[in-house]
Amino acid sequence: MKEPTSTTTTTTTATKRRRQEEEEGNNMKKRTTTTAAAAPKKKQKKEALKELVTSFLLLEQEEQQEKLLESSDEIQQLIETNHRQKKQTMIDYYNDLQDDYTDLEQQSDQFYIQQSRLSTANKIAAASAISTAAANKGLSAKEGKVQSGGNQRRLWVKDRSTAWWDQCSHPDYPEADFRKEFRMSKETFNLICDELSKDVVKVDTMLRQAIPVRQRVAVCIWRLATGAPLRHVSERFGLGISTCHKLVLEVCLAIKTVLMPKFLQWPDEEKLKNIEKEFESVSRIPNVVGSMYTTHIPIIAPKISVSAYFNKRHTERNQKTSYSITVQGVVDPKGVFTDVCIGWPGSMPDDQVLEKSALYQRANGGQLKGSWIVGSSGDFLRSVSKKAWEMLKKNIKSE
Repeated sequence: MKEPTSTTTTTTTATKRRRQEEEEGNNMKKRTTTTAAAAPKKKQKKEALKELVTSFLLLEQEEQQEKLLESSDEIQQLIETNHRQKKQTMIDYYNDLQDDYTDLEQQSDQFYIQQSRLSTANKIAAASAISTAAANKGLSAKEGKVQSGGNQRRLWVKDRSTAWWDQCSHPDYPEADFRKEFRMSKETFNLICDELSKDVVKVDTMLRQAIPVRQRVAVCIWRLATGAPLRHVSERFGLGISTCHKLVLEVCLAIKTVLMPKFLQWPDEEKLKNIEKEFESVSRIPNVVGSMYTTHIPIIAPKISVSAYFNKRHTERNQKTSYSITVQGVVDPKGVFTDVCIGWPGSMPDDQVLEKSALYQRANGGQLKGSWIVGSSGDFLRSVSKKAWEMLKKNIKSE
């Protein structure tokens, strides 16, 4: 009877264990399902928190922007009010200054009127005193007035030394030194002065004596001959810098209008024949009536069309940006100019300068009549110059 009881106990215990294991498995399944269901809820809570935080940040940023806008509006208002105040103060200052200037002008006008009255009275008294003194000494009143005018000149003109020009203009000044300074002889200088005397002469005034014609011409020629700055010209001739600049422009204009039409002319047929003979005797090239060359004169950069006056060759040679104008000249065997073309921009080639000159128009018009002008390789007559060179070589070989 004891054996059946043990088997029943073992079966009961086994069933209990199975029940417990099933209950534990069920519990584990419930826990996993609850955790799996809780995970999306946590994600939703996190996203909701993020949205709240971002909304709070956006609100804070909007508040800051509103504050900045309000502060910027206030600053702008302050700036506008400050500008208005400054503008008003400047207007008031300008009005006060203008009133002061009007008062000063009125006072200066009154002062000048008084001074003019005093000066006229002094002049009358001085003239009467000079006339009486001249009568006592046997001098004329006219000489006395001239002397008073010379003394009065010092009040209007600054005293400058003219020793250098007085020395150069003296008749005993050496010819070689004069030629060295002015790059021409005294005879040529006197000829220029005589030709330009009617156009550059000025009349003496009550305030000062006029600059003589010889000194006017000498200022321009010395400036052109040496290229010295106006400050040195002023020191040499005892004149003001602005006066020297004015004299250079006036004399240059007179040279262009008076001397160039008279002395710079294309030769007629008889002179062309003589020039051909002289060229043939010198170079043994027949039918040559002139020698042509184109050069450049450096200038300051102009305000208009700067690139047109840019000189590439001078810039590369001098390592400095250079500007120039062209000068095309034709000379006879004695070196006297017979044709000149001046003023085209420095960037223009020599052949284009030649095409725009009066010489080219003269050649197209048939005025050269089979004559030759010897030029460089950049000129349109380079084929003619080659023929001339071949003829020269044949003549040398034959001799």
